[in-house]
Amino acid sequence: MSAEFMRRAIALALENIRNGGGPFGAVVVKDGNVVAEGVNRVTANNDPTAHAEVVAIRAACAALGTFELKGCEVYASCEPCPMCLGAIYWARLSRVYFAGTAEDAAAAGFDDAFIYREIAMPYDHRRVVMSTLLREDGKRVFRAWAAAPNKMVY
Repeated sequence: MSAEFMRRAIALALENIRNGGGPFGAVVVKDGNVVAEGVNRVTANNDPTAHAEVVAIRAACAALGTFELKGCEVYASCEPCPMCLGAIYWARLSRVYFAGTAEDAAAAGFDDAFIYREIAMPYDHRRVVMSTLLREDGKRVFRAWAAAPNKMVY
């Protein structure tokens, strides 16, 4: 754990605010060295998935030439939202450090609690209604994946 890396994530967030962006910054570290940095680019890129952690994960994967970040840590200026948490797990980061909490973010207008509530609800009760369509065809895709001799498991 390094306060220096957290200070950098916080500095990135503050700089991003000065540049008209969201109040989030993240740093990916491996073996004590910064591999990549990211700031919230949602409004700048018109991309709702461009959260600081996701931007930093994408940059780290590109820098390291891999889709897995085992052995890496992320320092985030705020507790990761559900999407970023999912990205952290999929990237297989080893550890997450954060400064602000989800409650701090909610107090500033960034409340993700509704997403957790939505996930727990049945498909047809969610704010974005979901339903299956052509499920057997969809299952066929997974059978093809399971049988593919050249697949790279991830």
